[in-house]
Amino acid sequence: MTQEKWGQLRQRLLKTVGQNNYKTWIEPLEFAELEDGVAIFNVPTSFMGNYVNQNFSDLILYELATSGETVQRLSFQVAANSPVRPAAKGAAPESTDSAPVAAVATRPAAAKAAAGEGASGLAEALQAAPLDPRFTFETFVVGKPNELAHAAARRVSEGGAVTFNPLVLYGGVGLGKTHLMHAIAWELRAQKPDLNVLYLSAEQFMYRFVQALRERKMMDFKHLFRSVDVLMVDDVQFIAGKDSTQEEFFHTFNALVDQNKQIIISADRAPGEIKDLEDRVRSRLQCGLVVDLHPTDYELRLGILQSKLLQYRDSYPELQVADGVLEFLAHRISTNVRVLEGALTRLFAFASLVGREIDMELTQDCLADVLRASERKISIEEIQRKVSDYYNIRFSDIIGPKRVRSYARPRQVAMYLCKNLTSRSLPEIGRRFGGRDHTTVMHGVRRIEELKVTDGQIAEDVEMLRRALEA
Repeated sequence: MTQEKWGQLRQRLLKTVGQNNYKTWIEPLEFAELEDGVAIFNVPTSFMGNYVNQNFSDLILYELATSGETVQRLSFQVAANSPVRPAAKGAAPESTDSAPVAAVATRPAAAKAAAGEGASGLAEALQAAPLDPRFTFETFVVGKPNELAHAAARRVSEGGAVTFNPLVLYGGVGLGKTHLMHAIAWELRAQKPDLNVLYLSAEQFMYRFVQALRERKMMDFKHLFRSVDVLMVDDVQFIAGKDSTQEEFFHTFNALVDQNKQIIISADRAPGEIKDLEDRVRSRLQCGLVVDLHPTDYELRLGILQSKLLQYRDSYPELQVADGVLEFLAHRISTNVRVLEGALTRLFAFASLVGREIDMELTQDCLADVLRASERKISIEEIQRKVSDYYNIRFSDIIGPKRVRSYARPRQVAMYLCKNLTSRSLPEIGRRFGGRDHTTVMHGVRRIEELKVTDGQIAEDVEMLRRALEA
């Protein structure tokens, strides 16, 4: 590959990754040579090489393949030609023989076809799940919001008798669904190497279905998908609204269940809440164990940061982190785990470049934009769950129709907190409490305001809950 071709490829990468990522991570890469299927790049620092290898290697491999280059893997080296080393166990894979296997496995089928592998790439792709070596049970930090999902994933990963089928993991962005999916696949491969485990995203399922239609290989497609022992489909909400794909998924689902094969699904919301999902697909997903990964709490976020810190310290022992920095990040960045981990990565990158201790001043300067974007936003559901836990009642009771005092008073407390801690309108709050009218919410809010003056216990309850929610 010539320097001119690399320059053209970089322009395509610019359109894909955006100006900021391109300036920071892609532009500093210097193409050195292409030898025996290995594209070698010079990088300013080992940290940059590790980061590019972790976050952009699949994309670069894909662009190289589509440009006609036969490349199996990437290698990054600093100016002294010393190879890049990984951050730690569970961190980005290094540029050794183990790294290219993961990188090639994650290439889309289109990249394989562009590399000259032709239609046979479909069968090969189905046999190699693109698993991230960082996502194992050992690196998954367990807390109250995800302990049930973790326990269910652990049970399925044992590979024993199928007890609940399918297992559906759902939750918001960055809460650990994909991590658990990969961890299950890794564990099954280790404990039951004879099992045919297939992990793919819903988008990949749709792409391969369309590819089989175009190439008139539907029988091969059906045979391959129905021959697996464990089928794992990530982000199943993406097939909603795609009628033909949903129909094929439905038939594949039924065929595997009839053979007592395990199915594991993830989605960003509960099956009943996925818009444009066919009723028959929705009902099939709901017939197994459906587990919710709740938003992270402070303790879980702090545990994740402490785990990542141990990994970084193995590679950057010279960097010091002042007391209170991790606690500050865990408190301020509550959106999702990816943002939290990205913030810590940026901190270490900045501190290593400028040679400074990671203290509160550097943290606030380096992460000013992240901290602004992560201002605490309390949701109605979070308030409902916190109140139900506080009063030791079920979540379904706080939004249900029962009007007995043991449910009605906590419900009014939750309505009061929703009115004062969120920007939601009264009609919207009413809808989230089982479709109640906005006048019911107004009455509940007024009642709690009155009781705060006359009932010391209610006043204490409201204050305790407010502090817990704002923590």
